[in-house]
Amino acid sequence: MLNLQNTEFLTKDQIKSKAPSVFTSQGGPETSSKYIHISTERIVDDMNVLGWGVVDAKEVKSRKSKGFQKHLLVFRNNELTITGKDGDNVFPQILLSNSHDGKSSFQFTAGLFRLICENGLVISSETFGDLKIRHMGYNIEELQQIVNNIIDKLPLTIESMNRLKSIQLSEEQQHKFALEALGLRFEEKGLTFDDSNSVTELLEATREEDKGDNIWVVMNRVQEKLIHGGFNYTNEKGKIRKARKIKNFQQDIKFNQKLFDLALEFA
Repeated sequence: MLNLQNTEFLTKDQIKSKAPSVFTSQGGPETSSKYIHISTERIVDDMNVLGWGVVDAKEVKSRKSKGFQKHLLVFRNNELTITGKDGDNVFPQILLSNSHDGKSSFQFTAGLFRLICENGLVISSETFGDLKIRHMGYNIEELQQIVNNIIDKLPLTIESMNRLKSIQLSEEQQHKFALEALGLRFEEKGLTFDDSNSVTELLEATREEDKGDNIWVVMNRVQEKLIHGGFNYTNEKGKIRKARKIKNFQQDIKFNQKLFDLALEFA
């Protein structure tokens, strides 16, 4: 789960304790002779030069490619803040995923960290396009170009956020949004939902700042609960189940992007 409270950057020892594969010094045994190994540690060093430090790190569990598996780093530049007039401030983030087994390039995703609920929200990939660096001919200039691309499009992010805050949803629309968000959360299981109790639980505000009817706060209320889990839902057999927390960062990113897209559709 991308739940980030850090304002100070992690040290390399802290990163290693969370995701040792970041520091792998060679490609996995299944990589081809054409594979050029670039350790994710090098990206960490170069991002630091550009003013971005790591605030969270994760790796997928793997037996087959242990030490070379897919991992995630979340970067933040503490000098960049989007200040909301209502005190709802967010910090732009850059998420980097990579692996050293030859099956993945460096992939960059833009995100937002919302101070109020301490949750990370991944922005729709449509906004930023496909930001990747292949394991060949890497240099810091290419990395800086990607970082600049994300920073240059921050005004679009702010515009989208303000638009979501400006549009009010009726109770019926909120119910529909939460229902469709439930479908996104469980789409791989092929479940369909018409459970009003689950929807009511998702829409409840857990803090004063999240009360309201605009799309932004509704989305954040729903997003927080769907990622943390703990709410009840009815499965395809009609049995009540308690939702589990999303722990896989790939699933987390995918769900967040789709939820952001859904909010823009409602806008």
